[in-house]
Amino acid sequence: MADSSSLVQELVDAGVHFGHRASLWNPKMAPYIYARKNLIHIIDVRETVRGLLRAKKYLRKVAEGGGLILFVGTKRQASETVSREATRCGMSFVSERWLGGCLTNFRTVRSRLGRLEELEAIFGGENLQAYSKKMQASLNRERRKMFRNLNGMRAMNRLPECLFVIDPNKEKNAIREAKKLGIATVSLIDTDCDPDTVDLPIPGNDDGIRSIEVIVRHIADAIAEAAAPAGRQKREIGAAVPSGV
Repeated sequence: MADSSSLVQELVDAGVHFGHRASLWNPKMAPYIYARKNLIHIIDVRETVRGLLRAKKYLRKVAEGGGLILFVGTKRQASETVSREATRCGMSFVSERWLGGCLTNFRTVRSRLGRLEELEAIFGGENLQAYSKKMQASLNRERRKMFRNLNGMRAMNRLPECLFVIDPNKEKNAIREAKKLGIATVSLIDTDCDPDTVDLPIPGNDDGIRSIEVIVRHIADAIAEAAAPAGRQKREIGAAVPSGV
């Protein structure tokens, strides 16, 4: 009980309960709304806790099974948190711009990552001087753009089992691609969103930096805890297999 009350307090302190203006609401969010105050909807924090605990339980299971979870949060308030926390728990992320076909045309995305590595090799090697100043500038622009958009997906050598998304309205293209491929979606979802578009909604403020940080941190903690013993177990099994097998 103490743990539950401290979690509620942490969420309230971060402003997770503040929704959008009531005039902008999606009626499907009604079950998650506690009240309306000063023209703003107040989210029922008990529903946030319920959604967060369900999401953590599911994502732990995915991580324990060695599954990949792709963090997606390209809005300004979410970008830094998403990249930091996804990296901390060893998962891939998209924090700048969702490129169309990231999932549905995954093979092409992988080939673009190959191009990024090729550009980095050029700039990290001795052959750079073989290019003119104009070509160097052009290649550097290409490298910076590709790094910004694709760096978080370097380790994603296959499609993810799940997407963890901040704001399904903002990331509607990512949600659409995931749905098309049968990839599960977990999302922090505000009062202006349609909860039916995702598999596991976490009702809460998806615009406040502190709100986003606390939710993403809890999710990353759960994944990191689950992935660590799974990783150790795999290493132990690998060490037990005789060489040459």
